[in-house]
Amino acid sequence: MADGMKIISENRRARHDYFIEEKVEAGIILTGTEIKSIRAGRVNLKDGYAEVDNGEMWLVSVHISPYEQGNRFNHDPLRRRKLLLHRSETAKLNSKVQQKGMTLIPLRLYLVRGMAKIELGLCKGKKLYDKRQDIAARDAKRDMDRNLREKNSRGQ
Repeated sequence: MADGMKIISENRRARHDYFIEEKVEAGIILTGTEIKSIRAGRVNLKDGYAEVDNGEMWLVSVHISPYEQGNRFNHDPLRRRKLLLHRSETAKLNSKVQQKGMTLIPLRLYLVRGMAKIELGLCKGKKLYDKRQDIAARDAKRDMDRNLREKNSRGQ
């Protein structure tokens, strides 16, 4: 936990499916039971994305499970949540999203001094051949590291 930051959820799939051009941190407006579920780690970012509506940024399709002790005050797990960004940041991101193939994907959700923050990535979708190249490069790096470790362990 560096700098009082506790990572709650990461979207590892985003790095596989998208090229991440830029990262932005935003606050989230939550209800009481939502923050309790987040602190319990009951969040799924996999299908989520962010969109601009009337000059405001919204987080869509992020699943925050209902709080188990929440009774009738519980929230809808897939409701739209408003993101807290400066108006100029929202306008800048909206203009970039209008470009072909760009989208805003949540990369990770974390707590900073008790407040929930989300890291959004301005992303462009990968093609199948790009994913294959990444997998091949990762496998080659793993083989090189393994050979280097074996060589160092034999030399000692």
